[in-house]
Amino acid sequence: MNSITHLDFPKKVKSCSPLESFVGVVGFVLVTILFIGCLFYWDYRSVRFLGVPWLGGFGGGGGSSPSLLSVSPEAAVAPPPTAAMDVNGRLGFLDEGGDSCDVYDGKWVFDDDYPLYQSQDCPFVDDGFRCLENGRPDSFYTKWRWQPEGCNLPRFNATKMLEKLRNKRLAFIGDSIGRNQWESMLCMLASAIPNKKSIYEVNGSPITKHQGFLVFMFEDYNCTIEYYRTPYLVVQGSPPHGAPNGVRMTLRLDHISWTHLMWKDADVLVFNTGHWWTYEKTVRHGCYFQEGMKVMMDMDIRTAFQRSMETLVDFIGTHVNTTKTQVYFRSYAPVHFRGGTWKRGGHCHQLNLPDFGPLPNETEKHVDLVSDVMSKHSNGMQVMNFMNVTPMTYQRQDGHTSLYHFGPGNGPGPLHHQDCSHWCLPGVPDSWNELLYALFLKRESIH
Repeated sequence: MNSITHLDFPKKVKSCSPLESFVGVVGFVLVTILFIGCLFYWDYRSVRFLGVPWLGGFGGGGGSSPSLLSVSPEAAVAPPPTAAMDVNGRLGFLDEGGDSCDVYDGKWVFDDDYPLYQSQDCPFVDDGFRCLENGRPDSFYTKWRWQPEGCNLPRFNATKMLEKLRNKRLAFIGDSIGRNQWESMLCMLASAIPNKKSIYEVNGSPITKHQGFLVFMFEDYNCTIEYYRTPYLVVQGSPPHGAPNGVRMTLRLDHISWTHLMWKDADVLVFNTGHWWTYEKTVRHGCYFQEGMKVMMDMDIRTAFQRSMETLVDFIGTHVNTTKTQVYFRSYAPVHFRGGTWKRGGHCHQLNLPDFGPLPNETEKHVDLVSDVMSKHSNGMQVMNFMNVTPMTYQRQDGHTSLYHFGPGNGPGPLHHQDCSHWCLPGVPDSWNELLYALFLKRESIH
């Protein structure tokens, strides 16, 4: 048996070629680097947003924003949607059995495949919603996808949606947040159209926040995507003869907006309201509530809003052919002002990531009211689909236009004049439209 003693070892070392030693060392280093690289690759998605200091903090001054370390792996990471049941046991929403899924119960997950479009590629976005072009330095807010707990949503397919809308009309009716969603849908659909000149406003009107209604034609599909500005959904006008002093105008709670003559026969209707139902935008400016010929001087905002919703549900049930027309009501999208309100020092520009903390109770007040009206109506749930996006949207404190709503080339606005109501595009309204897309396809498959 051959053996090496401690006296023989130096001789063996001397007999080794320097080249062999060098090759051995280099090989060991390369194997080590490859091993470490594999570890980083496997763990990349799970560490990307978990306590990485160079991503920056939430900022904000409201105290409700969690630290980066509070973002759980489950909140930041989720598998991409698939058509079949995934490893977590989720069915596709459009699959058999998927209709039992509550698509509003879920979480936001970071997805590198987002956004679905870029604002510079879409000519149908108001300057005020072009946050990245307006100087916003981060784009993390464009990368979050909504993931329901019980199913996977179909990925938005603009060509498929346009084909389903061929020779049809899709109309958004509501306030400027509804306009936000309408412009989002225009961009999502336009991403499938190389020739943007084949998409145009039928009356030649330019996109502006001050138009009463806008109708965009997608010429290749002979379909229109329409917006009707009516913040209250009911008629706002002059008070009746003999109204009390101080009444400058009224909201006629028993009359749906006159714009119904233009939109009631559309194939898909998407309503929203809520942001204008405040004391500041009504009673404080002399706008009171009217039923019949009587001005209700003592009626509170909540009751008035409830009456207007009853009027909407009644109108849909009696004047809209719901066997032909799909009808949706999107719930209130929360604002995220910190330290003040609109034009009064409120800010949100330091909120760079979603808020994964618990939801405050007040987020459900609007939802409960609308839900109660629909459930008490004889066929409210049958004539109108309630899109409860309020809880999921509350978490998206990071998605507002904040300082970046003054148009490309103008740079950030003053700190005291921030917009924490409207949303950057691409951004949160795209997720509302992904839900609308899933619901629309589900209804189409049934009928």
